Amino acid sequence: MAAAPVPYGIEPLDKRHDRSAFSCGVEALDRYLKQQARQDVDKRVAAAFVLVAPAALQVLGYYTLSASTITADALPPELARKIPRYPQLPVVLLGRLAVDSTLKGCQQGEFLLMDALRRSRDAAALIGAMAVLVEAKDKSAEAFYRHFGFQPLQGQPARLFLSMKTVAALFE
Repeated sequence: MAAAPVPYGIEPLDKRHDRSAFSCGVEALDRYLKQQARQDVDKRVAAAFVLVAPAALQVLGYYTLSASTITADALPPELARKIPRYPQLPVVLLGRLAVDSTLKGCQQGEFLLMDALRRSRDAAALIGAMAVLVEAKDKSAEAFYRHFGFQPLQGQPARLFLSMKTVAALFE
């Protein structure tokens, strides 16, 4: 008989969380969580959210959100025609998303992404944001985001966005 799946939770990163053993296989993402994430949270540069098992404080995954902007000319022409003509457009930046190597293939990346999109939708209702933006670190990350409908910005294939209208439709 197979063991029941562990129900994971996602919560804001704080001092209680053990980040020391986290390893996703990408040194820059590991280093960010271990050395920079708490400072960014404290300075309100980014909001970091962590995946943990119930009653455990070991970080098994994480993502960050922050406010950003893009220029209207970076959008595909069919979308740019439908939005107001402002020089800068507000977006939510999904800056980093990583899952510990022990959970690869367990769909925790998707779980983190959906939580990030839900939080982005909620934030956009309060402060305004027309899309969620990601900057894929490599081809694998790019394929992951494209699988969920993210589209590249003009001339920047590693910078992908998902309109807030599409994000909202995911949760209806």
